[in-house]
Amino acid sequence: MADVARVAGVSHQTVSRVLSGHPNVRKATRAGVQRAIDELGYRRNSAARALATRRTRALGVIAVNTTLYGPASTLSGLEGAAREQGYLVSAVSLRTIDKDALTQAMTHLATWGVEGVVVITSQRQAVDALAELRTPFPVVTVEGGHSLALPGVALDQYLGARLVTEHLLAVGHETVWHVAGPQDWLEAEARTAGWRAALEDAGAPVPPTLVGDWSPLSGFQIGQQLAGRAGRRSGPDPRLSAVFVANDQMALGVLRALSEAGVRTPADVAVAGFDDIPEAEFFPPPLTTVRQDFGAIGRASIRLLIDRIEERAVRETHLTVAPQLIVRASTARPIV
Repeated sequence: MADVARVAGVSHQTVSRVLSGHPNVRKATRAGVQRAIDELGYRRNSAARALATRRTRALGVIAVNTTLYGPASTLSGLEGAAREQGYLVSAVSLRTIDKDALTQAMTHLATWGVEGVVVITSQRQAVDALAELRTPFPVVTVEGGHSLALPGVALDQYLGARLVTEHLLAVGHETVWHVAGPQDWLEAEARTAGWRAALEDAGAPVPPTLVGDWSPLSGFQIGQQLAGRAGRRSGPDPRLSAVFVANDQMALGVLRALSEAGVRTPADVAVAGFDDIPEAEFFPPPLTTVRQDFGAIGRASIRLLIDRIEERAVRETHLTVAPQLIVRASTARPIV
């Protein structure tokens, strides 16, 4: 830093203010310091800075099943938002979250000197474990359903399911069948609740729920069952002409199973998903789905966490991000 100050012809304190983004530095002075930094190839010593400021500017994230699109995209959104605020992220990915696993993850992150942690609490088990845990630093939850006293951010899963179900009813389907996600996942629970409420409010029949595990394979297997019901009533169950699938990967499996059985989408059975994965618009046919704004979720979560770290007063500690219905060719008016 002393070399940068000498080359730029300014004081050590001025260089420090430029590096910390202090607003009270003239534009010309800032530019001169930046030129000196570039010329010398200067890089800040983060360890020395942490000792001097007692701030590591490091955050932790604990997630489960990051091979799935939702958790992986949430983690990516958090990392991007943290970088925007000048923080680095150390992530711990767990296969399941119970109290012991969560405690070990927190201990690991504490050894890395993180200033706060975001926990992606997609499963009820994670919420229960976190409720019992005392943490040494501020914690914010993502997708915890706002059932904890901790600050948290969640997509309105219930609203997203209502939007897609109401869309299918509005184009003329008598009712909408539902392929749900695993029952221990909070998102699956909220999406099922939104679907059911939309049907009940419309006075539509409520078909039995079919449960998958988020994978295309489970969607395919359930799709084979649905193909046998397509276009007709099965005993007391209502006629099948539309299906809302709890995520796009399972919807892909449903689409393939219907196609292999000679059931046309959307002419015979309309299909909609949830997530709007990048491939959704290229499915055959392009998939109607519900888009999650993972960038907005990440920014809101990191903002809440930094507010807690810096002990800022905040009005809202539980934030909800709105979903967006994306209508594509996989849903249409049924053939009567």
